[in-house]
Amino acid sequence: MATENHGTVETTEAPAHESGGLPQLQFEHWGGQIVWLLLIFAVLYVVLSKGLLPRVSGAIDERGAKIAGDIADARRLKDEAEVQARAAAAEVAEARAKAQKTAADAKAKASAQAAERQAKEEAVLAEKLAAAEASITTARDEAMSHVRTVAEETAGAIVEKLTGKTASAAELKAALA
Repeated sequence: MATENHGTVETTEAPAHESGGLPQLQFEHWGGQIVWLLLIFAVLYVVLSKGLLPRVSGAIDERGAKIAGDIADARRLKDEAEVQARAAAAEVAEARAKAQKTAADAKAKASAQAAERQAKEEAVLAEKLAAAEASITTARDEAMSHVRTVAEETAGAIVEKLTGKTASAAELKAALA
């Protein structure tokens, strides 16, 4: 402390404090700090080991058991699905075979019916063709029988036109023969 005395200054110093730095790093405080460290560690260990860790390990065990159960269920369901898929594939193959057999039977039946109808139609057409040929033959024979008469008449008309005389029927028949 400084006091002023008529021109002279006197200084008196207060006792020095010996603290230098952090008290945690001073050796004289370490004993109490170690005791508190061990006490807090023991309390935390007891709280964690008796309270929190059993709950966490129980939850982990429970989750592991659930996962294992789910995996087992998934494998079982997969096996069931594979069995069902094989059964469905067999049913599809059987249905496909039945469908092919039914289609082949239907095709054969349709072919047989078509052949039968075709045979009937061919018989009807052959009958009509025979009737038409007979009609044509009759018409041709009739036309051929009239050709001679038409030829005689035509020849008579030509002779009359060219000569101016009428030819006799005997002369026309002899000329056409």
